[in-house]
Amino acid sequence: MTNFLRPHAAGSRPRMALCMAALGALALTAQAAHAAPPPVKIGVLGDMSGTYAGMGGPGSTAAARLAIDDCLAAECRGMQIELVSADHQNKADIGAAKAREWFDREGVSAIADLTNSAVALAVQGVAREKNRVVMFSGPATTALTNAQCSPVGFHWMFDTYSQSAGGARATVQTGGKSWFFITVDYAFGHSLQADTEKMVKSLGGSVAGAVRHPLNASDYASFLLQAQSSGAQVVALANGGQDTVNAVKQAREFKVVESGQRLVSLLIFLSDLRALGLENAQGLSYVDGFYWDYDEQSRGWSDRFAKAFRDLKPTMTQAGVYSSVRHYLRAVAASGSTDGKVVADKMRELPIQDPIMRNATIRPDGRVIHDMYLYQVKTPAESKGGWDYSKLVATIPAAQAFQPLSDSTCPLVTSRQ
Repeated sequence: MTNFLRPHAAGSRPRMALCMAALGALALTAQAAHAAPPPVKIGVLGDMSGTYAGMGGPGSTAAARLAIDDCLAAECRGMQIELVSADHQNKADIGAAKAREWFDREGVSAIADLTNSAVALAVQGVAREKNRVVMFSGPATTALTNAQCSPVGFHWMFDTYSQSAGGARATVQTGGKSWFFITVDYAFGHSLQADTEKMVKSLGGSVAGAVRHPLNASDYASFLLQAQSSGAQVVALANGGQDTVNAVKQAREFKVVESGQRLVSLLIFLSDLRALGLENAQGLSYVDGFYWDYDEQSRGWSDRFAKAFRDLKPTMTQAGVYSSVRHYLRAVAASGSTDGKVVADKMRELPIQDPIMRNATIRPDGRVIHDMYLYQVKTPAESKGGWDYSKLVATIPAAQAFQPLSDSTCPLVTSRQ
């Protein structure tokens, strides 16, 4: 037996004291490292000036700032958190270049928002390559959690399946059997139309025709005339943002509804309803993942958002940015790391707890499933004024609102089967 293990041997006490001191210092260092995660830099990359700026844009940046403030007052107390934002201009190459610059040169550890499906798919690839977390609240394509899924990518609020599941089901079941689509011509519109067509046909409906229009179109006359001449019972708008606003306004001018057809918006936001006004929007049915007046929690958070951002109520995209950034920061605090895979694993492990989501969980494919809601726009006589635009028609449970995991083509899922 060595003298080191004999506490009463001559000269052993000083050596033992030195060893114990060194071990204690190491333990304190480890504890300090765990208690103080590295600095965090989050980027909000969205449409800050174009057709989707109202539903995301600067409001998404304000929502992310609220999430940071809330986490700093709780789990993130003492952390250094920085927020940056940029306009991807609805161009995939610009979005991918900005993401790469943020990751490589500016130390951004996660990106949120990413309205525009083409941009989102491009950034998903960069984030996967760089092992950085990316959280999508604005794009709708289901490809993000199917063939192009990523272990560090999370689709947070809605997608084309969730928008078609409720709206198409309710319309077909109440007599809207034949459909005509007016679709924006890029990944988002294609995916939204395809998912809705599949749902319509599965319910016994049919598709009478479709026409595609460019992003940021201003004249829908020829498209609406084709929809009317098709004889379809339903004219479905597979677009979003200002495109939807313009299409709905012109559909009213062409008296689409008065002629006996139903006008359905497959993706519309609170900001769009405000731009349209109840006279134009009344009677529209739509699916939403967050409505400011749903309950006390949503009203309380929405009041805070309005005070922070131009007295406006939040859209579901902006609410999704808050929820995703808040959850990401909780995972950083809990894991003590900003490594993409480490934080992503912790995000899947932790429950989602915030004023935005109900019955929310994160699946292996990165899809965040949660309850969705079918709303109908009120008539001017029904509204109590202000932001009182919509009434709840039905709740779509989380398990039914999103594509079944058994149908996923995500390699993270299929490799386990």
